[in-house]
Amino acid sequence: MAKHNELGKKGEQLAVDFLLEKGYEIVERNYRFDKAEVDIIAKLEDILAIIEVKTRSTTNYGNPQDFVKPKQIQRLVKAVNEYVIENKLDVEVRFDIIAIVKDSKKFNIEHLENAFYHF
Repeated sequence: MAKHNELGKKGEQLAVDFLLEKGYEIVERNYRFDKAEVDIIAKLEDILAIIEVKTRSTTNYGNPQDFVKPKQIQRLVKAVNEYVIENKLDVEVRFDIIAIVKDSKKFNIEHLENAFYHF
């Protein structure tokens, strides 16, 4: 596996652990629809949190959250709409980003709630 793929998988697991620690229930990981992949679908009380995880080894080229592009957001919204319909859910949906940066031996985690779309 390529190093950036390993870093991405590590970041997703760190995000799951972070969310569990904050009281979230992990409903689904790596949900795919059409051309989109939703990293994490989690629930906190009556909110369905859609989590995009971005992990970087440096911020030299920008913060991790800067790499969530409009086309990706469109795909995620479409996928989550399908997920909500498919599962007949009646919940508030919130789109978050968990930005992770590896700083030598540790990882800095930032949870950005309502990061790019809310309906």
